[in-house]
Amino acid sequence: MTPAAAGSVSGASVVARGWGWRHAGRRRWAVDGLDLRIEPGERVLLLGASGAGKSTLLHALAGVLGGEEEGEQRGHLLVNGAEPTAERGQAGLLLQDPDSQVILARVGDDVAFGCENLGVPRDEIWRRVTDALRMVGLNLPLGHPTSALSGGQKQRLALAGVLAMRPGLLLLDEPTANLDPEGVLEVRESVARVLENSEATFIVIEHRVAVWQSLVNRVIVLDAAGGVLADGHPDDVLTSQGERLAAAGVWVPGRGSGLVAAGRRTSSGTTPLLRTPGLAIARTKAEIIARDLELDVLAGTALALTGPNGAGKSTLALTLAGLLKPAGGAVLASPEFADGADPEPIRWRSRQLLSRIGTVFQDPEHQFVAATVRAELAVGPRALKRPEAAVTARVDEVLQRLRLDHLAEANPFTLSGGEKRRLSVGTVLATQPQLLVLDEPTFGQDLRTWREIVVLLDELLREGTAVVAVSHDADFVAAVFDREFRLAGRTGAAAPLITSGVVPR
Repeated sequence: MTPAAAGSVSGASVVARGWGWRHAGRRRWAVDGLDLRIEPGERVLLLGASGAGKSTLLHALAGVLGGEEEGEQRGHLLVNGAEPTAERGQAGLLLQDPDSQVILARVGDDVAFGCENLGVPRDEIWRRVTDALRMVGLNLPLGHPTSALSGGQKQRLALAGVLAMRPGLLLLDEPTANLDPEGVLEVRESVARVLENSEATFIVIEHRVAVWQSLVNRVIVLDAAGGVLADGHPDDVLTSQGERLAAAGVWVPGRGSGLVAAGRRTSSGTTPLLRTPGLAIARTKAEIIARDLELDVLAGTALALTGPNGAGKSTLALTLAGLLKPAGGAVLASPEFADGADPEPIRWRSRQLLSRIGTVFQDPEHQFVAATVRAELAVGPRALKRPEAAVTARVDEVLQRLRLDHLAEANPFTLSGGEKRRLSVGTVLATQPQLLVLDEPTFGQDLRTWREIVVLLDELLREGTAVVAVSHDADFVAAVFDREFRLAGRTGAAAPLITSGVVPR
């Protein structure tokens, strides 16, 4: 996209007057009493505690929130003076998960997809595709396979697809939440290039404020109780109201997490749960990611799996959890951990896994099976045939601890991203396994809920539970983990370079 082409798109205006949205079956409004005006061309960082309604607002502006069967609204929300559903071509929405936004097998076709749906003439589509790829810095052939892209490249590809539609309103919903530091930088720099050459109105949601602070000229903080908590220039809002915002769960630059890295846990010992002699991992039989991985999982200790997107962290986690078959070598449980079961977790039945290894997937929705939050938390304990009174007590405890008690009767699929992540962690905690395997457990969390997850995991570790977690969150790794196992990604050899060591405290 050349500067002239980008500048030909006028920014859209946004107006909310007493606007609110409530999901079907919910008593509490996700957003309520919202009054604001965003002028064409403004660049806004949208903040607020987990569950304050940030994603709900962005989805409403994109015209994809749903109809009357999915919820109800009151007041008015307008894009360029019209209902967002009537202005869908005006808004482009970029979401958190890079993989969920890749649609077609080739780069060029994927970027062209949105334009084709808008009925853009064929010759114009391919001019736009080329311009959009240039703007996001994705210098790849149009026929390059999308399956070969890293997480950061996939997110830039999705951004190119949005830009090709020439939206007047560019909406980003935590676009770097699932990316490694290199991918975060790639996406941020791509957006910076877009904003230099575009008049589009820009709204981004991000818990980690520092990533976007220098690219915006306004910060709006939604109040979880309804309305707007703060609104103004970034420096004014984050400086003059920093303490108030931090108390509300906003990550304020320069204030840190408020937690000091924990000292050595006295329960940390040498009791092995799992070991991996000669382990090789693979996504498919034909795609071995890494070989000769040697690591131990010890009771009462926390092991962080780190490294760039695509290095195999999630694959390694799922293999340790007994959900993926090793491509070579083995994952072996100690006799005490197996407790009469087969020594290889991949051979364990579901009930044997439930009481031993609890797994939280990267995408929370992949593990939801019940109609309410309370019922979701009860699935595991009931599968273990625990007494109903014990199930109820445990579910109530987890609901309260993860700040989900007010959502007990809500449909899990209507929760915010951060709430879904906490529920997915809660489903595992409910069965009290000896080993937790977590994939990015802190993404989408505000400062307050992030602290609670850290404290909760530290308590479990002190009680002897082992934790293995995939994470790009350096603060989380420093606060919780005893050891780090880093997969460095492909280096041109048959396997990536692997390093491990103790995380400094």
